[in-house]
Amino acid sequence: MAGPRRLLLLVPLLVLLGAHPPQCGSAEEGTKVSLELYYESLCPYCSRFIVNRLAGIFEDGLIDAVHLRLVPYGNARVASNSEISCQHGPYECLLNTVEACAIDAWPDLDVHFSFIYCVEDLVVKRQYKDWESCFEKLGLDPKPVTECYKSEHGHKLELKYANQTDALEPPHRYVPWVVVDGQPLLEDYENFEAYICKAYKGTPPKACQGLGRLQMALETAAEARNGVSYNSGVSKLATAEDEGGEHKVGEY
Repeated sequence: MAGPRRLLLLVPLLVLLGAHPPQCGSAEEGTKVSLELYYESLCPYCSRFIVNRLAGIFEDGLIDAVHLRLVPYGNARVASNSEISCQHGPYECLLNTVEACAIDAWPDLDVHFSFIYCVEDLVVKRQYKDWESCFEKLGLDPKPVTECYKSEHGHKLELKYANQTDALEPPHRYVPWVVVDGQPLLEDYENFEAYICKAYKGTPPKACQGLGRLQMALETAAEARNGVSYNSGVSKLATAEDEGGEHKVGEY
């Protein structure tokens, strides 16, 4: 995809200049729509969604209308001793923590998303064990992320994301779990852009042009959802005794 590749090339310049890539127009801060992605690093549905769909909002300008938050935890579980186990094994726990540390080390969305995109692109290509190559590709200093994931700080970040994931109401049933403006999209998550455009209160971004018919279809589908919502309040930590969430059909 031309767009994500351009995003990767821009990151070294962003780090040096502290700037953002050019966007199509801009949105008033108060009108932005919340977009939350709950995922795990080695889930094939998650990696393909990030690489093939989510990255597109940086290219078409829709990112200007969005508050994007990434939560790399997914279907993991926290035991009574606070140890975390992951659906796809220890390497997924490692990469979940690496991506959590990237978000913490580089709060600028353009930078940490580009790093996560790079890692998840390697997951799609089944080359994820080469994830450290993303530092060099993007011109990023590996030290803050390396020190983070090798320390207790990285573990604490994952416990924080465990809390946030367990606070979902209704609970997530699989990953990727996409929430737009408080509404979980369930299996319609690939149409997330239309939901963003529908929820946006300001002048519609240019990226929303042509999505009118899809928005009308979404309005009809929304009537069947009966007001599901997201509760971001205080939550309990997951324990090993908790029942596991359902996984998307065909996930491995």
